Amino acid sequence: MSTDTVPQIGGHADPRFDAVAKAFRENFTQRDELGGAVAIYYRNALVVDLWGGIADKQRGAPWRADTLTLMMSVAKGVSAICVAMLVDRGQLTLDAPVSTYWPEFAADGKGEITVRQALGHLAGIPVTDLAAPGDIYHWDRMIAAIANQKPLWPVGEKQVYHSSTLGFIAGELVRRLTGKTIGTFLQDEICGPRGLDYFIGMNEAQQARCSTIVASANNVVNAAKREPKDSIAYRMWQAVPVEEDYNSALWRGEELPSVNGHGTARAVAGIYNAMIGPEPLVSAPTQAQFLTEQKARTTDSEGARLRMAVGFMLNSPPHRPMGPNLASFGHSGAGGSQAFADPVSQLSLCWTTNKMHDGNDIGPRAAAIIEAAYASISD
Repeated sequence: MSTDTVPQIGGHADPRFDAVAKAFRENFTQRDELGGAVAIYYRNALVVDLWGGIADKQRGAPWRADTLTLMMSVAKGVSAICVAMLVDRGQLTLDAPVSTYWPEFAADGKGEITVRQALGHLAGIPVTDLAAPGDIYHWDRMIAAIANQKPLWPVGEKQVYHSSTLGFIAGELVRRLTGKTIGTFLQDEICGPRGLDYFIGMNEAQQARCSTIVASANNVVNAAKREPKDSIAYRMWQAVPVEEDYNSALWRGEELPSVNGHGTARAVAGIYNAMIGPEPLVSAPTQAQFLTEQKARTTDSEGARLRMAVGFMLNSPPHRPMGPNLASFGHSGAGGSQAFADPVSQLSLCWTTNKMHDGNDIGPRAAAIIEAAYASISD
């Protein structure tokens, strides 16, 4: 976006949140934004709902109120909410072995790995060595690869981000316990009743509303594909074909709960608002179980700067900040998207973009939005 061009921006922002609207505009004029959206709930009210820029660079199509965009690992936090709902209903226990609900998972010494350990990045199975390129689009192949994966180290010894496997583990638990895929459960139990536009796996009509992703060269997945084939980074993502640009019909249409949730910022902010609102999706005692930080027995852990809970990221400044309150929880996505709830400030936020950025931090665009949000409620 040219620095002297202010794109058309739609939506609204409460006057108290003018700083957020300003930061959103400046993302286009000063921080090379292409297209994006931001939504904020504060004290159970939607106070910011803005979108703007270009949804499809090649066609020049504008971003609209109902434009859906890929948010990558934001899907992991949403998947964790689905699992938490099952714990709330007494269908699942975090300290029970995964194999209680998914017997095949017990293969190769994983019989005692608990749900808490598996969703807390402590199971030692961040890779899918038995998956071939393209298998990510086939649920049964991915689940078989995970079930038959031998842990890379003793369970609980290290905490290594299960970037490609965590969502599939969550999704298979949901499927085993409810008979529904996680995408169907999400629609039936969370998004559908609330009119929220967020999907894990989309039909053709929903895909037609998608923004086109402009993938950066060194986002987490792209960078991993160039690592040595025996590296953990490469093995995490070997199931994704090299040619995938995150816009294919398979990427959009299949259910990949680790990485392919698509939606509006309004919808994801709404999901997190439903976690901290007057009638929360998940009870406080169950939330407390899921929001307890999980730690390895050793400090030899990849990305140890991140505070990880059960399926959720916790506020992890300075690389993954979610405002000033360490109680904030949610999940970011490769390339920049951010989504979280702050139960202390009673604020939930989602910012998303179709122009991915490199690196493991949240990037300057998201940082500007988050800083402006908290500046707006600090007086």
